[in-house]
Amino acid sequence: MRAAILYDIERPAPYADSRPLAVEEVTLQGPGPGEVMVEVVGAGLCHSDLSTINGSRPRPMPMVLGHEAAGIVRELGPHVRDLQPGDHVIFSFVPMCGRCLYCSTARPALCENGNRANAAGTLLGGSRPFKDRQGRILHHHLGVSAFAQYTVAAQESLITISPSIPLDKAALFGCAVITGVGAVINTARVEPGTAVAVFGLGGVGLSAVMGAQLSRAYPIVAVDLLDAKLELARKLGATHVVNAKAGDPTQAVKDLTNGGAHYTFEAVGNERVLQQAYQSTRRGGTTVTIGLPHPTRMFSVPAVGIVGEERTIKGSYMGSAVPRRDIPRLLALYQAGLLPVDLLLTRTIPLDEINEAFDALASGEAVRQVVHFGQ
Repeated sequence: MRAAILYDIERPAPYADSRPLAVEEVTLQGPGPGEVMVEVVGAGLCHSDLSTINGSRPRPMPMVLGHEAAGIVRELGPHVRDLQPGDHVIFSFVPMCGRCLYCSTARPALCENGNRANAAGTLLGGSRPFKDRQGRILHHHLGVSAFAQYTVAAQESLITISPSIPLDKAALFGCAVITGVGAVINTARVEPGTAVAVFGLGGVGLSAVMGAQLSRAYPIVAVDLLDAKLELARKLGATHVVNAKAGDPTQAVKDLTNGGAHYTFEAVGNERVLQQAYQSTRRGGTTVTIGLPHPTRMFSVPAVGIVGEERTIKGSYMGSAVPRRDIPRLLALYQAGLLPVDLLLTRTIPLDEINEAFDALASGEAVRQVVHFGQ
């Protein structure tokens, strides 16, 4: 079968020329104990993938990339529970071991064993089932490796969904939607009538806008550099928009929220934007950072303000979600017309166009693109 392999990082843009992802024939070992083979139907391109390509999020190489996906179960390994061939599933990019301190306290996004496996580029049980055409073992990306026609995942990485939901749309719930909406409803717990500002309008930031509307926040201020994304944010629930190139976005947010937002969300992964989000938060408010900056980047604030102004700074990873609880809830809201997730999907692409598609993601031309393998 074919897969997109990242052999080395930090190749220069444009990726259409440097071709960091090689689409090649690979072999895939069948599922081992507790593992499941899935036919991938839709796999989204996310900034976390881009951060691996450009070196901001170093991972072991070579690797079959891709972590936001949905597909159909095709084969079970021994000792698999609660899944059957033919089941439609969404992947969780943190495998949830169910045994560690964080899983046992309803914080599986921080799962010790899942994050350890992700850092090592293996499945939860330690296996690496992909090999390239030279027979070299390939690392797994976040327990998913979705840029492939088939993949093997730990059963702890899979959430069963209704077959009535289109799998190209369902894929977006595995990262963009659960991360952005989850940051609002799980991490911040935004209350109705409170002011929200979202900095950065990629798939995650726009999902945070949807989450703010779902929470009945007001006003909802969306901040970005691109007018097309600001217009999309309006369609998704933003009541006001700010183009950060037009002036000081911090002052603009303060003017629109009567002195500062109760909750601000930084969804870029840039410490300067995080500084702007913090400065746009009112006294007693909460600044939530969702984006993942380069590990060497630092963020500093006046220490006295945290106490004297009762400020809160929170990180949100995977939307502080419990995927088996939250993904079915979010899908139900989508089916009820309360989460217009379809608007996030810019286009579907064939696997062969994946490098060009990452150029479109990096430039902001596209919000979410999905590699569609068909059924």
